[in-house]
Amino acid sequence: METPDRHTDSPARLEQMAAHATRFVECHGPGQAPRLFFSPGRVNLFGGHLDYNGGPVMPTAIDRGTFIASRSRSDRLLRMASAFDHQVVEIDLDQLPAARVSKWVDYPLGVVIELATHLEDSGVALPGGLDVLYGGDLPIGSGLSSSASICVGTAVMLNSLWGLGLGKMDLVRVALRAERQFVGVHCGIMDPYAIGCARAGHLLWLDCKDETIEYLPMDGDRLSILVTNTGVQRALAASEFNRRVDECAQAFDILRLASPGAVCLRDIPLDVLESERGSMDPVLANRAEHVIHEVRRTFEAREHLLAGNPELMGECMNQTHESLRSLYEVSCPELDLLVEAAGHCPGAFGARLTGAGFGGCTVTLVRRGDEHEVQASLEARFEGEFGRCPQVEVYEGDPGPREITPA
Repeated sequence: METPDRHTDSPARLEQMAAHATRFVECHGPGQAPRLFFSPGRVNLFGGHLDYNGGPVMPTAIDRGTFIASRSRSDRLLRMASAFDHQVVEIDLDQLPAARVSKWVDYPLGVVIELATHLEDSGVALPGGLDVLYGGDLPIGSGLSSSASICVGTAVMLNSLWGLGLGKMDLVRVALRAERQFVGVHCGIMDPYAIGCARAGHLLWLDCKDETIEYLPMDGDRLSILVTNTGVQRALAASEFNRRVDECAQAFDILRLASPGAVCLRDIPLDVLESERGSMDPVLANRAEHVIHEVRRTFEAREHLLAGNPELMGECMNQTHESLRSLYEVSCPELDLLVEAAGHCPGAFGARLTGAGFGGCTVTLVRRGDEHEVQASLEARFEGEFGRCPQVEVYEGDPGPREITPA
């Protein structure tokens, strides 16, 4: 994957990566200095749960993400460790496991297996072993796509250290297949695309039906993105997410019979849903209703962004959250309170849950310069209701996964 053009990492980022290199030596021992890679997370502003339904989405990569340090070994061992638990997992590259181990390592391991399959198809064996250490400053399991950050970052790192010569989109698709096929999450295409195709200062317009991409500039002089972490762990996220995917597939199988030419739920007109609603399970009808209206809202939000109208963008965000709460049923009281509280902040244009839901984070569109006032208001409301303070931070954009050279 190409190194992003004209990007200079901040002294703070370089310091973080240098500290990660030190932790690598503590974990794997002295030797050749490791190479360092950074892979961002993402927030999604519009297109909630549309990617696996063929709809448009508007995410952006953020300046928090996954740190990866790695160096080559002389044997065939892949030794992967996390800075968060210090446990080293050893994998023999000649005997790759066929099943998950149900740990964080499943995500990078899935990427290794996908690359092994790709190389085997080309008649090439996996190159030699590696020592790898993962870390980062992205909250895990909070709806900011830590899993795709790990998968895309791993693909970029392996492509570089193993000299595979794969292009950007090849690596994005490897990461996507790893999460779908090995890890078993029935995810859409948004997360790895948002990370692997990132451009700082822009929202990514990704049409998930035909996989076309555009970059929509975001006015950083006027707008900030505030992310609030509820601290609610998304324990049900994987199983409930897969259930929503299945429910949408069931709804489409019913509605497609009355809508010739439709190839995904995004294509179903609202009048078809209304005509068939009486014969459908109400839950399936609600899921389809969210998708149909969210497609319209996402196109409207795009026009408001291009017209420089953050007030109307914010209204679309608020409407999305209400739909995700009532029709898609992926919210929780903590998320709902933060969105409601943002509605009473003069400097906040709108807010919604980001990611799959079931806990995690909200994203709030804020007038530049009003971040501290909005943050203080959200913290006070949340602490008054739940007795603890949420993590509220301003997230800037990021140019995408890359190798970082220490200063």
